[in-house]
Amino acid sequence: MTDRIYLDWNATAPLRPQARAAALTALDSSGNPSSVHAEGRAARRLIEEAREKVAALVAVEPRNVVFTSGGTEANMLALTPASGPDGKAPDRLLISALEHPSVLAGGRFAAAAVQRVPATGDGRIDLAALADALAALEGRRALVSLMLANNETGVVQPVSEAARLTHEAGGVLHVDAVQAAGRIPCDINAIGADLLTLSGHKIGAPKGVGAVVRRDAGVPFPAPLIKGGGQERGARAGTENVAGIAAFGAAATAALMDLSAEAGNMRALRDRLEAGLRSVSPDLVVFGAGAERLPNTTLFALNGMKAETAVIAFDLEGVAVSSGAACSSGKVQPSHVLAAMGVPPELARAAVRVSLGPTTTQSEIDRTIQAWIRISSVLRKETRGIAA
Repeated sequence: MTDRIYLDWNATAPLRPQARAAALTALDSSGNPSSVHAEGRAARRLIEEAREKVAALVAVEPRNVVFTSGGTEANMLALTPASGPDGKAPDRLLISALEHPSVLAGGRFAAAAVQRVPATGDGRIDLAALADALAALEGRRALVSLMLANNETGVVQPVSEAARLTHEAGGVLHVDAVQAAGRIPCDINAIGADLLTLSGHKIGAPKGVGAVVRRDAGVPFPAPLIKGGGQERGARAGTENVAGIAAFGAAATAALMDLSAEAGNMRALRDRLEAGLRSVSPDLVVFGAGAERLPNTTLFALNGMKAETAVIAFDLEGVAVSSGAACSSGKVQPSHVLAAMGVPPELARAAVRVSLGPTTTQSEIDRTIQAWIRISSVLRKETRGIAA
């Protein structure tokens, strides 16, 4: 297994060494962070140090970070009707048709109050449609939820423009930055978000930790999703996952420190991969190629190919890739993202996602291209056989 190539970083990133070390140190801390004795204070110190590090990743004050069990819980907490800056609850939840299933589920809004905004063919939210949807509210308040970068195509969304439209209409903007954090800058003030959500395991922390972040104290935290004790300043009850949080902080610091260098390296390797794939298969389609994308992500398809067949073939070649978002217990399902982009169903069913990470090497990319030469040859023979 040591010769395998891992190219599914958008599903989960391998544990960073810094995060592993921080988690192991925290596991040796026996105190409950809510206790006032020395052991409890030591555990609390680990959490607050991590809060400072995660806050630095998105350029906010540490008090504006609330830890959760991951990105899904964070999104559920953020999508709350009571999250208006003046205490007035939003009347409507506007979400792009491209969002992660945890956002498409609508949070704690009633189903009738959720409206999907269509996407353009290049994989971005349709800003004109968003403006129309906001105008149609006629004075009612909207909570708009828009991901910073798509988890399947890697397309970076026009969040700053969406923020302007939302705020001009008196609304609140939530940004799902789960896939973007650690790959592109995520300064919450620069992008104009009021609320922002993160997931630790996407940047090299363990699975099971995430965060909801507010821009400043003028944006109240949403009403607690999990009630009980007063942990996380009353925003999220339950004894904190000290080891996971400490590792999240360490991963955030490492990701921020290496952001520019890692992004440049991944973009060069991503472009090398796409060029290699196209040299073998000139009719290969790369989705969202005309838009700004995350530097590490490519989603491609070949007409007539079945994604599940290609993913298994890559796996047999020792390369781990996916057919899209890894949020359905391994099920291969048609992509709602590609459907929203107007991609024909037969082509959408062929989509394969390759996502790189900071430790991906040129040798691994070249070996992946060689694997594609063998895989595509077999796929062409199968396609011709079916056509005959």
